[in-house]
Amino acid sequence: MEGSIRGRIAGRLARVRFVREAMAERADLASLRGRPTPREWVGLGLVGVSYLIGWPAVGLLALIAYRMDEPLLLVAGGPAIYGFSHVVFWAGSWLAGARYAGVILRWAARRIVERLGGATAPPTVSKP
Repeated sequence: MEGSIRGRIAGRLARVRFVREAMAERADLASLRGRPTPREWVGLGLVGVSYLIGWPAVGLLALIAYRMDEPLLLVAGGPAIYGFSHVVFWAGSWLAGARYAGVILRWAARRIVERLGGATAPPTVSKP
């Protein structure tokens, strides 16, 4: 039963134009082999820093709030820190550029459909 569900999911995904194009082009990560520009380096660095700011910082703030016996510190500061980590991630994504996002998404779409059992994209059906 599970195989048929996986096949149906793969079939549905393979009908999406973005996935069909990724499958037809055999999308890979080869275009990322070039050296990133300084702007892209800064963007990728900000994305990495955002992960350090996110949950680890909230956890550290929870520990501090517990030790100080000030729960409002966590109630007010936790969402603020987590929201700030999102802003840093968005800034990094913007600086890294659409090149990274597009290449990685196309590769991931192709890999997911292949892993689900849809190694080839079905032919497009034209409506009469």
